[in-house]
Amino acid sequence: MAEGTDHQPDVTRSAPVGSVDLRAFDDDGNSYEINACHDCYPWHAEVAVVEGEIFVREWHAVDCPQFQQLIQD
Repeated sequence: MAEGTDHQPDVTRSAPVGSVDLRAFDDDGNSYEINACHDCYPWHAEVAVVEGEIFVREWHAVDCPQFQQLIQD
């Protein structure tokens, strides 16, 4: 990369991906709404059951700004 140029995040179909598990329900039992990520092409979500608890597993490009925010929270 040339000096002085900005890094362009790789959010294309071939970008490396990572996942984050999010709670599917709040403390009152209400489900959270899932919104598609418009920042990266490889985004998708799936339901995962971990030790009897239901999660939504979101997959994003690792450079995706939304993914970076989720893993920092």
